[in-house]
Amino acid sequence: MMKRPLTSLRDGETGIITSIMIGSGDGRRRGRAWGLRKRLIDMGLTPGTKVTVIKSAPFRGPVEILVRGSRLALGRGMAERVYVETDR
Repeated sequence: MMKRPLTSLRDGETGIITSIMIGSGDGRRRGRAWGLRKRLIDMGLTPGTKVTVIKSAPFRGPVEILVRGSRLALGRGMAERVYVETDR
């Protein structure tokens, strides 16, 4: 198993969410980081959840994913913070 950011998955690849990495740990953006983490969790992106990349737009565009039976589009910045485990 390999842990890597959601943005590294190719179209059609599937992974299991392991963590959401937000902030640098210095505490300066704690409020904003908590809001982003909460938003991702509210969308169903929680550890242990299976996620499939439907389409990754070119030129740092959004990433379309399938999670819990729903299609979502995440901005590249958000998707880079979601880490998944894959077989590859």
